[in-house]
Amino acid sequence: MINDKTKEPLAGMTLNELQDVVTALGMPRFTAKQLAQWIYGKRVNDFDQMLNISKANRQLLASRYCVGLYPPTSSVTSVDGTVKYLFDVGNKHAVEAVYIPEDDRATLCISSQKGCRMNCYFCMTGRQGFRGNLTANQIINQVLSVPQSDQLTNVVFMGMGEPLDNLDQVLNVISILTEPWGLAWSPKRVTVSTVGKKPELKVLCEQTNVHIAVSVHNADPDERASMMPIQKLYPIADVLDMLGQYDFAHQRRLSVEYICWQWFNDDIQHAERLRELLPNEHVRVNLIRYHMIPGIEKLRTSSDERMTYFRDYLNSKGGTCPTRRSRGEDVMAACGMLAGKVKDGAPIAAPAAKTAPTTPKPAPASAKPAKTGKTAAAATAEAAKRPTRAASTSKNRQSSRTAGTSAPKQPRGKGGKRSR
Repeated sequence: MINDKTKEPLAGMTLNELQDVVTALGMPRFTAKQLAQWIYGKRVNDFDQMLNISKANRQLLASRYCVGLYPPTSSVTSVDGTVKYLFDVGNKHAVEAVYIPEDDRATLCISSQKGCRMNCYFCMTGRQGFRGNLTANQIINQVLSVPQSDQLTNVVFMGMGEPLDNLDQVLNVISILTEPWGLAWSPKRVTVSTVGKKPELKVLCEQTNVHIAVSVHNADPDERASMMPIQKLYPIADVLDMLGQYDFAHQRRLSVEYICWQWFNDDIQHAERLRELLPNEHVRVNLIRYHMIPGIEKLRTSSDERMTYFRDYLNSKGGTCPTRRSRGEDVMAACGMLAGKVKDGAPIAAPAAKTAPTTPKPAPASAKPAKTGKTAAAATAEAAKRPTRAASTSKNRQSSRTAGTSAPKQPRGKGGKRSR
């Protein structure tokens, strides 16, 4: 049997770990590098195909270990060419990975956890709860086992789970992707997304050179805390201040992810607060359309007009602010829509919200986008006349209890803004 799930898999091990394996079996240490080349370089899933390893050693390895590469159990293809893959991770749990082809890029969005502890109000993964961390084997298997594996140009840790809540396994996978004995990719082909777990983020910054994307979604600390409980433990202002101490001015990139909700966080006041929050001009802001998920129908994505107005305002102030194109929404593969499925194919239902935000109401006229003909420059001048609130941080920190165990508060006030 090529893959016996009762045996420990070698795929997912670093070179040092492979060296420990072969040394314990009485094999030469260089056998570890041969194994890495067969598994990561050539995607070989059978010890019998590893012909530069002696037959006796191949049989010895097979008696204790399996290679550990498993194909996805199912897939579904979007009208735009995006493909969502389902991977069985045991105990009737599954995770999803999304292949996103473009003209000059082929990106794979991979998962790092079964569910998520962060409990972000608007995210389908977070709302299903936490069912466990993925192993390095289960993470790298997504990269090595999709049919397009040899075509991939980029990997993003933006699937199910908070990558920095499973940091050790994620760091091992980054090593496999970027070290010469692994896939030997440039770190610039890898992006790790996070809601802002500050201590782990510091480790990621110092031990790797991958791109970093921080999910901000609202620069107002109280409004952000109402939808992202992690804000109470690690205020986003503190997180971005820390990131400002690292060099993102050259090839390494720091991005801010910002989902736009109609009448809640998509006006000029929020754009200005976001601009004040950024540590420097090198930070890229990616605007993301909100994708509807079951249970929170009262949230609505911003109109094209309001997103364009928000984008143009930030760009007019010297920022870099593109609008990210939505991919795979028709097959529930877009941002915030991944949930995984149980083994029999039935979807895991998201729990009902304990407290849903009130239906967003229209903002005052001064906060609405300009009518046709009003330029971003005019909007900038108009906003400059209004007092802006300095970026602040949450007054209270949680204890060591993991963020996200209670339902988020309702955003309050007219147009989703808190009354002052």
